[in-house]
Amino acid sequence: MFLDATQIIKPNDYIAFTFFIGYIAMLAASVFFFIERGSVDKKWKMSLLVSALITGIAAVHYYYMRDYYLGTGDSPTFFRYVDWILTVPLMCVEFYLLTKLAGAKKSLLWKLILASTWMLVCGYIGEAFVTEQPIEAQRGWSVQWGVLSTLGYLYIAYTVWFGEVANLAEASKSEVIKKGVRYLAWFVLVGWAIYPIGYMCMPGGWLSAYMSSENIDVWYNLADAINKIGFGLVVYTIAVGETNKVEA
Repeated sequence: MFLDATQIIKPNDYIAFTFFIGYIAMLAASVFFFIERGSVDKKWKMSLLVSALITGIAAVHYYYMRDYYLGTGDSPTFFRYVDWILTVPLMCVEFYLLTKLAGAKKSLLWKLILASTWMLVCGYIGEAFVTEQPIEAQRGWSVQWGVLSTLGYLYIAYTVWFGEVANLAEASKSEVIKKGVRYLAWFVLVGWAIYPIGYMCMPGGWLSAYMSSENIDVWYNLADAINKIGFGLVVYTIAVGETNKVEA
């Protein structure tokens, strides 16, 4: 049974506001990407379908997260990580699809998926179980799992900036793909860096003394909107650009 959010939300509840905006924005983006599949060349339809799935899955989870937050006042950590464990690997799939024509192998796909899964599982352990630790041990717990999670992130960042993805994009001989992959790499480097800010707001985190743990959802919601919708828009731009070249 879902909550009637319009009856219980407070006008000054900015956290709930970001959940509402996140839900509507993700839903609108998903519809847009799905409809636009019909306007691009067939080899790019899968990329846009993945973009639609990323934002569509996120929209469903934001609906549940919004109601969970309004009903309990707590951060929906479980629902959020379920969302991420589905959508972040799909974002990595986009790199494989974009460079597939340049010779990307499935081994690249699985390496990116495994790295993203490692990153998220370690992050979940660090965040979900930190309050079960003694107060004096919370900082160490948070840092330990945060560092382990960062290893997965660094592998992905290196791969898309200097490793296999970057090399394949360069070999594609398409300026549209080269620029698109570089834009997506910036999302990984800068956009994904927003998430650790939220992580460090939780009890035991380095920023917990300066920012309330309530801010964690604001940072996460902001990062999701920027990264998931932004990722899809870059993929859409690449698909349209390459389609126009074929039709020219």
